[in-house]
Amino acid sequence: MRALVTGGAGFIGSHLCSFLLNKGYEVICLDNFFTGRRENIKHLTNNFNFELIRHDIVEPILLEVDQIYHLACPASPVHYQYNPVKTIKTSVMGTINVLGLAKRVKARILLASTSEVYGDPTIHPQKESYWGNVNPIGVRSCYDEGKRVAETLMMDYHRQNKVDIRIVRIFNTYGPNMLKNDGRVVSNFIVQALQGEPITIYGKGLQTRSFCYVDDLVNGLYAMMNQDNYIGPINLGNPEEYTIIDLAKMIIDITGSSSTLQYKPLPPDDPTQRQPDITLAKNILKWEPKVNVKDGLSRAVKYFRELLNEE
Repeated sequence: MRALVTGGAGFIGSHLCSFLLNKGYEVICLDNFFTGRRENIKHLTNNFNFELIRHDIVEPILLEVDQIYHLACPASPVHYQYNPVKTIKTSVMGTINVLGLAKRVKARILLASTSEVYGDPTIHPQKESYWGNVNPIGVRSCYDEGKRVAETLMMDYHRQNKVDIRIVRIFNTYGPNMLKNDGRVVSNFIVQALQGEPITIYGKGLQTRSFCYVDDLVNGLYAMMNQDNYIGPINLGNPEEYTIIDLAKMIIDITGSSSTLQYKPLPPDDPTQRQPDITLAKNILKWEPKVNVKDGLSRAVKYFRELLNEE
């Protein structure tokens, strides 16, 4: 089985490449290295079944593959707002290109969509049937609406061209291989705590998030790709819900840091609540997260401690 992983040198993509190689796959990792890092896949480059292609998925590519995991797109506000036009081009044109490839070679394709399609939700927890509450002209819309369009394209290629698709909506994920300057809350807090800096809380810190360890997520992606009963969309995330203040205190505790909390104004369109309803994933994929947040955070802290010590 030969799999293409777009965004394969990124945080989640690199873990997925390792996972698939361990399953005996041939893996083609495609990345333009905007947020992906060579260090994430360095340990794979001597593997006979691993191939790295530096390519921007906004441009078409011709490959022979059996499965496509389409993960390519910057996923943290810092990176996707850096060049918002490029972000939406990646979601729209990139998805058209991989769907065209899937159609041509008759590959099954999985889209890594996002919980951001729910926007600032008015329904809690979020079920896949919820259409979302997204600001289409806000500073986050390049990512939120880009992924919504990507889901639309997947469904239309499926209906019109019989492309074999899978759609997953990924909730906050964390773990090793995250960028130090990722801009997402877990990496921000851990780096600030390890460096003894004040931990930045936006708003009152009472907004909630649900945090899934990357190994659990990769298991979910693989389970979704390799079942024949449901095309999606399906939520993948950890339904344990924490306030941002709870998370900060947990990380201070794990790191043994002397960091204090520093409050700043809430950015625009920041969701107040985010928690997945994973009933479908449990029933269809027999999947649910195994790593509890405290254990996962301890592993992430170990990774970031080593990363900072290397500098």
